[in-house]
Amino acid sequence: MSVISAVFQAIIQGLTEFLPVSSSGHLSLFQHFTGQSGEGALLFSAVLHLGTLVAVFAAFYKTIWELIQEFVKMLKDIFTGKFSFKNMNPDRKVICMMVLSLAMLIPFYIFKDFFQGVGEDSGAGSVLIEGICFLYTAGLLLIADKSSKGTKTFGDVTVKDSLTVGFFQGIALLPGVSRSGSTIASGLFCGFSRDTAVKYSFILGIPTILGGCLLEVKDSVSQQVEIEVLPMVVGFVIAAIVGLLAIRLVQWLLKTDKFKMFAYYTAALGAVVILISVVELIMGKAIVFGA
Repeated sequence: MSVISAVFQAIIQGLTEFLPVSSSGHLSLFQHFTGQSGEGALLFSAVLHLGTLVAVFAAFYKTIWELIQEFVKMLKDIFTGKFSFKNMNPDRKVICMMVLSLAMLIPFYIFKDFFQGVGEDSGAGSVLIEGICFLYTAGLLLIADKSSKGTKTFGDVTVKDSLTVGFFQGIALLPGVSRSGSTIASGLFCGFSRDTAVKYSFILGIPTILGGCLLEVKDSVSQQVEIEVLPMVVGFVIAAIVGLLAIRLVQWLLKTDKFKMFAYYTAALGAVVILISVVELIMGKAIVFGA
């Protein structure tokens, strides 16, 4: 992999991890049309995801540090018998709610291989499934944009809310379905304030993205994938920087009621991808630019 290719993929990852347009879908399309899929691409994607995690910590370091401190205190109370569900402060409550949201991923991860390979069975490496999933993301974002503005903060999140967000995050394992878009949209459906929806979504993504990265790294190591150090270092750094800028952009767009622009983009992209997939099926082979 060239450094230039690493830069392009890092920019795509940094932007699309947090913009509600699906990072996995965009990386899948890039790798599909440039012929860079395979185990090496899987490992590089994991490195890029780790870069975007750095962006989350940089953007929400104060909130994350407060939650870590409260988590340690909560563990201490659990082991000393002082823990109480009825008397939880907002930080402790949101930690418990995020645990429930993450627990919803368990049944989805059982079928993780199916979710990741669902597009490969549609013929000639087709991207038809990605196109359909982009349209699903567009519909979800449009509905969320038209939902009434909520006022719930971290301390107001209920068990029902956390399970709802967790369910939509599970569906986002499909390539082309945006994780951030799904969790932000479902948070808005539940009546979260826009600031709360963004924070809950991105902080919830930390263990989700990290867990996925570890699985990808494990699979790559077991297959003895050759590691290209320079492209990975460059990709990691750029993904972190671009990711931080993308987080700030999402926060601004939500506050200015311009979130629906992503729905229009994913709808247009989905239509184009479906059209290309039909052409590929007729040709009987994948379209690879520069091949």
